[in-house]
Amino acid sequence: MAIRQLSETLINQIAAGEVIERPASAAKELIENALDAGATRIEIATAGGGKALLRVSDNGSGMEATDLELAVRRHCTSKISETLEDIRTLGFRGEALPSIGSVARLNIASRRRDSAGGHEIAVAGGKIVHIRPAAANPGTIVEVRDLFFATPARLKFLKSEKAEAGAITEIVKRMAIAFPAVRFVLSGSDRTTLEFPATGDDHLARMAQVLGKEFRDNAILLDAVREDISLTGFAGVPTFNRGNSAHQYAFVNGRPVQDKLILSAIRGAYAETIPSGRYPVAVLSITLDPALVDVNVHPAKSDVRFRDPGLVRGLIVGAIREALARDGSRAATTGASDMLRAFRPGFQPHAQRPQAPWSAETSPFRPYPPAAGFSERPQASFDRLSMPTARAELQPSPQPGAPEPAASAETTGRYPLGAARAQIHANYIVAQTEDGLVIVDQHAAHERLVFEAMRKALHSKRLASQVLLIPEIIDLPEEDCDRLMQHAAELSELGLAIERFGPGAIAVRETPAMLGEVDAHGLIRQLADEIAEWDTASGLSAKLEYVAATMACHGSVRSGRRLRPEEMNALLREMEVTPGSGQCNHGRPTYIELKLSDIERLFGRS
Repeated sequence: MAIRQLSETLINQIAAGEVIERPASAAKELIENALDAGATRIEIATAGGGKALLRVSDNGSGMEATDLELAVRRHCTSKISETLEDIRTLGFRGEALPSIGSVARLNIASRRRDSAGGHEIAVAGGKIVHIRPAAANPGTIVEVRDLFFATPARLKFLKSEKAEAGAITEIVKRMAIAFPAVRFVLSGSDRTTLEFPATGDDHLARMAQVLGKEFRDNAILLDAVREDISLTGFAGVPTFNRGNSAHQYAFVNGRPVQDKLILSAIRGAYAETIPSGRYPVAVLSITLDPALVDVNVHPAKSDVRFRDPGLVRGLIVGAIREALARDGSRAATTGASDMLRAFRPGFQPHAQRPQAPWSAETSPFRPYPPAAGFSERPQASFDRLSMPTARAELQPSPQPGAPEPAASAETTGRYPLGAARAQIHANYIVAQTEDGLVIVDQHAAHERLVFEAMRKALHSKRLASQVLLIPEIIDLPEEDCDRLMQHAAELSELGLAIERFGPGAIAVRETPAMLGEVDAHGLIRQLADEIAEWDTASGLSAKLEYVAATMACHGSVRSGRRLRPEEMNALLREMEVTPGSGQCNHGRPTYIELKLSDIERLFGRS
């Protein structure tokens, strides 16, 4: 079969299949063009989920008639010249407008600020219909109608109008977070108008517009630098989480991306703090030299490739964990709101509720009899409740002394978690703070304290290992062996001793004692795959921390155990100085804070 040159229209339609996958893809490209043109106000209107109509209006720099004619031709752009090493704009391929014009009815009206009048160009199915003078305000209006009318097969793969409209909304939200100084308005016959007023340099205010006001109250500032790569943004406290990862936003040099490496780093940073099936809320902005990142990976420009992915991943994980250790132990403010809602739905007037006769036995606020196994004398510290363990290196460090049983008003105001006042249902500690009260789950709280003590021991010295009677020999590709041996010293500190055994094999001589009986073959192959993808061997450390978390769960003070006031206060004081004490190892909150103003609202006093 003879080879022949494809027509320009068919070439554009093939390219459109890569660049314009759905209406949201077209919206993204048009908004990026508006931002690159210096727009400070962008208005988006849709109909039929963007399939019938997609209009993007901006007050950017605008275009002349000659620019309009070139803009609808492939690979014509004003954003790059001869190299891809220094890309500082959102768009650079010169494919978006010709791709849209080849599969839809495209109309562009534009006027430069210094021009007396504007011009308009129309393209349908890849052919220019006309280019003529037109009345226009400074800026550009791009109107796309009947998307994919020229390629009907693509229409079959689109989702419902509601789903496509939702995808466009998500694109606008990501752009709005990235550019807080720009006003965005999203409207149309298929949606409720959504407006994000400009917030200038106040990024957190814009994030509150998009993610809700609760994010402002539950966000922790991120600001870290490593080898000329900077990371800024905000990460939510672990107890402020969601049911999917849609509330995780990442930007590289101002470009919204959905990169697997960044999402994986966020997940790793919140390990042991988020319940299974829940996802943290985070907004990360990475800034680095454009030469160190390749944005020309996919036509949609949502994926990037870093020259040193291990460095970027380490920066993200380290920055988030440092922020959580510094300020992540507080409970999410949504806990109090959930508590208030829990009080109201089943509320009945006092006269209509069945009343049980009161007695000292039925009252939840009972005096404290001596707990089984405890002496009457005050304990010196709370470490008496810590888990006994066979290995000395995993013993929790001595805890600070417990306060006096009788907590004064001064004690209540001096400590963030206040002073213990009661234990209810033999599991929940009620403490009075200066401006409210705190309810603590004693098992979850102590579980976290024990785990953090064990984690500290894990990273403070070389872990105990068990020597294998017969070394395990694992056959691997030579390049995997080379990568593993580069991390041999790091693995040795975690109790895994490996040696090279010929060009294509690894000998395992010692394994971490904490793991008990180990599938050495599976562990080594998993580590080899992880190093090949991320250039890090953190998987073994994660396994050890998982074992420590399990041991802490079984070794902490159990639900149903009665504690004396000095024990409860000692637990509160230790929580105040322990990183991550706001949630247990499984990600559940360890305490809920209720402000006095919230309590007064329950009784109609405010």
